[in-house]
Amino acid sequence: MSGPELAGLAAEQRRPRVTEIEQHGIDTIPAAERSSGPFDLFRIQFGGANTFATVILGTFPVLLGLSLPQAVAATLLGVVVGALILMPMGLFGPRTGTNNAVSSGAHFGVRGRVVGSFLSLLTAIAFYSISVWVSGDAIVGAATRLFGVADSDLLRGVIYAVLGALVIVVVVYGYQFMLLVNKIVVVGNTVLMLLGIVAYASLFDFGYDPGPDAYALGSFWPTFILSALIVMGNPISFGAFLGDWSRYIPAGTSAPKLLSATFLGQLATLVPFLFGVGTATLVAGEVDYVVALIQVSPIWYAWLLVVVAFLGGMSTGVTSLYGTGLDFSSVFPRLSRVQASLFIGALAFVFILVGRLAFDLLGSVNAFIGAIVICTTPWMIIMMLGYVVRRGHYSAEDVQVFNQGRTGGLYWFSDGVNWRGMVAWIPAAVAGLLFANYPPLIVGPFSASVAGGIDVSLPVSLGLAAVIYLALLFAFPEPRYVFGPQGPRWVPARDGEVPPVTDDPRASTHRAGRRTPTSAGMEK
Repeated sequence: MSGPELAGLAAEQRRPRVTEIEQHGIDTIPAAERSSGPFDLFRIQFGGANTFATVILGTFPVLLGLSLPQAVAATLLGVVVGALILMPMGLFGPRTGTNNAVSSGAHFGVRGRVVGSFLSLLTAIAFYSISVWVSGDAIVGAATRLFGVADSDLLRGVIYAVLGALVIVVVVYGYQFMLLVNKIVVVGNTVLMLLGIVAYASLFDFGYDPGPDAYALGSFWPTFILSALIVMGNPISFGAFLGDWSRYIPAGTSAPKLLSATFLGQLATLVPFLFGVGTATLVAGEVDYVVALIQVSPIWYAWLLVVVAFLGGMSTGVTSLYGTGLDFSSVFPRLSRVQASLFIGALAFVFILVGRLAFDLLGSVNAFIGAIVICTTPWMIIMMLGYVVRRGHYSAEDVQVFNQGRTGGLYWFSDGVNWRGMVAWIPAAVAGLLFANYPPLIVGPFSASVAGGIDVSLPVSLGLAAVIYLALLFAFPEPRYVFGPQGPRWVPARDGEVPPVTDDPRASTHRAGRRTPTSAGMEK
């Protein structure tokens, strides 16, 4: 057997079986086990979003009163801008070998990185809940039409529980099983959604326009911007999760390939988004979109919609819950990845029941998407700016210090927190909330008095985070040792010694491995 054949065989042997339960938590993925590539990153993003959860977000521009052309324009704007903001977040995983929340410890401090863990939890609950909601509703709609079963809260609750449990099973098996599910969804759901062109050809109205009186926020531009921001919430939601998957990509993978994989993966989500836009015009005014769509569908396509909803619910739920299970287990080291996933899954299921059966679904989704966009984008811009000034240099060992139950290292800063990143993120997120307009649950006091009621929370939070963070890097330079051998780019640095890595007496469990302490010193 030739050398290349042996190398190929070795690479194949390093890839775990789909039915093998993943053993890694958020510890650094060894080079020998990084068997994925940029195309896998593309597939897992597209597969994770090629679902009814994304379709639901695609219906919002129409539900908010836009015409068909306006809704398409808002969707295109939201997807493209969101993808551009998201692109750099796929660069961290290959360099650090861990997820983005842990990687953020390089800029927020190894303890301050819990900000990323919070954002991951928020996103996971939102999208896991949406995926189970819409998949369950599709099955209920099919049961009521095809079998004459009476709709009820009990029926929905039982179906939600079954779907939620199936998602957790896949999450427990881990990355390889999740990758398989997304490979199926990329092809399967794309074909099934495109068949909708045939199914709804006789019903579709290209001139759909409910008129200006239908605008949810009273006029065109505020409603248009809100619609684009809701759509943008989908790509932005991947910001905390890209590292969960890109950490399995070799460290030497070129940045352009990683950037392209993310941008194209998000651009491909226009398939489910535009499916949502188009089909929303068919059932405009109905309270329950999924059930109503099944009722107006040809009988052959009603069956297919159930398949789309089921596969999509699995895909979105798994990609959301997997990363949070990883991260939660690192914040609470007494819990393994599997235990943490079970806990978060149970918490999210309670939210599903309360949010779907007791409150307004539209308002619940709107509020969570708004919170994700407002809080995650300034965190992302701080990460991106940090990547640029650090020249992409990171220590895979030192970002793991907190997870190991230790203190010190390159990213210890002040008691484990880099206050530069925290001081930039907190006011940016708060300011975004003050200017936000995601009715009915998130309506900031300045949302109606600025820019004619147009939601300017995104430029406010992004701009404020960038300005404050850069100003702090100049006014209070970071230690030279965090920048690596090439030194900082564009910002000053100060001299200092690396804090020694020692066991933290307050930590009772060390699960992620140990490392050799570095030289002595503290940030001054």
